Amino acid sequence: MFTIERSILDIREGEQLLDVGCGNGRHSWGFYSDVDCSVCALDIGEDNLIKTKFTLRLIEEREQRDGGWLAIRGDAVCLPFRDCTFDKVICSEVLEHLEDDAKGMRELVRVLKDGGRLAVSVPAFVPEAVFWKLSKDYHTGPGTHVRIYRVGQLLDLLRQHGLRVVGIRRRHGLHSPYWLLRCIFGVHREGALLPSLYHRFLVWDMTTCHRPVRWLESLFDHMFPKSIVVYAEKG
Repeated sequence: MFTIERSILDIREGEQLLDVGCGNGRHSWGFYSDVDCSVCALDIGEDNLIKTKFTLRLIEEREQRDGGWLAIRGDAVCLPFRDCTFDKVICSEVLEHLEDDAKGMRELVRVLKDGGRLAVSVPAFVPEAVFWKLSKDYHTGPGTHVRIYRVGQLLDLLRQHGLRVVGIRRRHGLHSPYWLLRCIFGVHREGALLPSLYHRFLVWDMTTCHRPVRWLESLFDHMFPKSIVVYAEKG
């Protein structure tokens, strides 16, 4: 499941891509599998990096990639790279976790080359606000969300750091009902019946990609998306 779209990020062969807060590396290995670019996956969690390294190594061997990859542990508000290092930067579902999101944005812009493109995604406002109301566990504890963004707030944050917005997308509408069920039946009760059944549907959908479900997802993306994605350019 990819939140960032390759066609809009416009990653090209030979370019340098940074994936900040890569998680299990879905965007890192997804782009690395599609195009012969150099990928740097960064995350603060060691377990995430182990999974990311494993998949990137498999792709490198299978596709005989020349661009190379790197997976390192690091903090989004203090990136260990020189200024203007990367052609493209991804920051998906990270800013809502940062106490100082302005500092995180400054770092993303700092390491992005002039003319480079940045893709940022955050949880959509309305579903996120509902989840916060329904479940305290959803937004408290280590690693949970510390803020909810309205689209205008996110756009202002990007523009304040010299970025020009080039696209906005609403994504993963089918995932909003899943998290609604999780909040109702208990965020930590992954085995609850209705959330489990809906999760099976999501897994089935990702493996089959039936056209009627794509139409349904398109409708849900407009009505109550799980994520908002903003694409912007530097300079």
